[in-house]
Amino acid sequence: MSAENKHFVAAEAGDGEFVSVTDVIPYAVLEIRYYSSYNFVGQRIRGYEAPVAYLTRKAALALKRAGDALLAQGYGVKIYDAYRPRTAVNHFKQWSEEAGATGMKPYFYPDLDKTSLFASGYIAERSGHSRGSTVDLTLVDLTDGREVDMGSGFDLFGERSHAEYTAGLTEEQIRHRRLLRETMLSHGFRPLAEEWWHFTLADEPYPDTYFDFPITLPLQRGTDQ
Repeated sequence: MSAENKHFVAAEAGDGEFVSVTDVIPYAVLEIRYYSSYNFVGQRIRGYEAPVAYLTRKAALALKRAGDALLAQGYGVKIYDAYRPRTAVNHFKQWSEEAGATGMKPYFYPDLDKTSLFASGYIAERSGHSRGSTVDLTLVDLTDGREVDMGSGFDLFGERSHAEYTAGLTEEQIRHRRLLRETMLSHGFRPLAEEWWHFTLADEPYPDTYFDFPITLPLQRGTDQ
């Protein structure tokens, strides 16, 4: 068992405990892209053994407060990714260095070479997701259950997905982005400049720990990979 996972087992109680997001936020919609083949790699990512989302309890509770505030304004939340094992990040790195395997380029990185995704900052070699308090999400319109228009899709690598990007966006798209951003900031999360969907709890329990247990159902605490 790795040192990171021993740390995880020791922290099962309290703010640092990892929990299923939907246990804390029952109304959250999950679309775990890395469990599916609809992602920039084009296959299920290693470490994603179930289509569920885990966060530290502290992050999940903060996200619930943000979600409740959005509910009052007619919006739900859809989560694309939360805790991400280091195994998954290594899968991204391996894929970026392989020749070919560019079938998803038109959908996720149309203007970039896949070998540049790490250098350009769109994928990190040590992802904050692996610390357990980062979430990728969007808004859902409660009147019809559909995602709102954010002006770009999740994991579209390019300037159009930057948090402060406005050129060519409609007023509605800009309003949706600002609503998500301002709500998350007001509930203790900090944004990522390159991705409108990415937020990390500012006071995260494990700022220096990168976990590598797989995403399973039920959660297998302390499993080393």
